[in-house]
Amino acid sequence: MSKLIIVPTPIGNLKDITLRAIDVLKEVDLILAEDTRKTSILLKHFEIKNNLKPYHKFNEHKQLASIISKLKSGTKIALVSDAGTPAISDPGFLLVRECVNNEIEVETLPGATAFVPAIVNSGFPCEKFCFEGFLPQKKGRQKRLKELSEEKRTIVLYESPHRLIKALKQIAEYFGEERQVSVSRELTKMHEENKRGTAKELISYFEKATIKGEIVIVIKGID
Repeated sequence: MSKLIIVPTPIGNLKDITLRAIDVLKEVDLILAEDTRKTSILLKHFEIKNNLKPYHKFNEHKQLASIISKLKSGTKIALVSDAGTPAISDPGFLLVRECVNNEIEVETLPGATAFVPAIVNSGFPCEKFCFEGFLPQKKGRQKRLKELSEEKRTIVLYESPHRLIKALKQIAEYFGEERQVSVSRELTKMHEENKRGTAKELISYFEKATIKGEIVIVIKGID
């Protein structure tokens, strides 16, 4: 029976993949991968042999009709991203929406995603939070930062290593230097780091540090 299955993959430590995810990746007819090279490494590690097809932000619009056609013909397809859960700041939303519109079954497996361990590790309230993913790089960025500075819920952002200092300086500017912030990087890996403090303190720390790995920034909401 045709079905799209969303399969989370480890964000670092390969042991974080679920047994169910391994079974699905073995059994489907086709795996859509954000980067087939990275997914090939994962599949090889777990001795999985299957068909791979690239599906990423640069081709997802072009591939959409073809994939839907395959699903309608009875193909069972898995979607994976480089790390974590597809559609969470990664390609996937367009395909899921198109499947829903075409009454094609979608199944989403639970699994790894970076913001959950980061927000729990922060020590900030996490019963309610605001997930922003990646902020706009240019247009609309300042406006969104101003809006978020009044947010009462804990705020979660994704950022790249080379933009971390800039992001922290903007947080200090719009949220205040004393706003409590937590930065998590290299989550689940050997050199995982969770650094907490005021925006001012974290700027000082990371200006002297070597910054590698994907970054999750967690900001405490206003009291």
